[in-house]
Amino acid sequence: MQLIDTHVHLNFDLFQPDLATVRSRWQEAGVVRLVHSCVHPEEFASIQAIAAQFPELSFAVGLHPLDAVKWHQQTAEKIKFLAGSDAKVVAIGEMGLDFYKANNYEQQIMVFEEQLAIASELNLPVIIHCRDAAVAMKEVLQKWRNSQGERVRGVMHCWGGTPEETQWFLDLGFYISFSGTVTFNKAKSIQASAAMVSSDRLLIETDCPFLAPVPKRGEKRNEPAYVRYVAEQVAKLRGETVETIAHQTTKNACQLFGLSL
Repeated sequence: MQLIDTHVHLNFDLFQPDLATVRSRWQEAGVVRLVHSCVHPEEFASIQAIAAQFPELSFAVGLHPLDAVKWHQQTAEKIKFLAGSDAKVVAIGEMGLDFYKANNYEQQIMVFEEQLAIASELNLPVIIHCRDAAVAMKEVLQKWRNSQGERVRGVMHCWGGTPEETQWFLDLGFYISFSGTVTFNKAKSIQASAAMVSSDRLLIETDCPFLAPVPKRGEKRNEPAYVRYVAEQVAKLRGETVETIAHQTTKNACQLFGLSL
């Protein structure tokens, strides 16, 4: 059984002492490819160094919405340059809107739209972070489609929306990725969303080192091997086998990010 973890942050300090061992565990769990997200272009070199160590790792470059205050025109040029500098860059992101931790709404939207333009210019998919901002996110993406005459390709990562909100982004052409939150007992809305996503738009991730899934929730550090628990929970919610979920989500990840096995 092959799995793809479509959202990791392995460049964080808490992985540095034993990253080789962490890799051994994800290999044992059947994780054959990973996509490393990026919260700021300044991370690029550290992510690139990890990708050079591990051929199964591809990555993105972008600016997280909670760092929108750090945006300037040179940031756009830097993202474009870096995205074209390494063949292992498969997406722009993570980018998006976070109205849970910040209220600089207009600035976040501006930075988000700037990165949509970069992704469109480079013909790359986007990795979208959306927290407490689904209505605004839908409006921005619909506006983009109407003005540009094209859909944005990408994924709503670590999705936490309601089934109604989930359908908005399915209708806009997005993949929906579920993390360890789908295993949490009280996450009924997320679980309902996981059950209704069409199989050709479904992805899984860990968002490690955050959000360790049940039965590892008490651990301080999530890791890619635990994406198997996400796959098992999604399979249970959908009344499917974990092998079916693994096959379909792996196929979907390869299609969205242009990965090969």
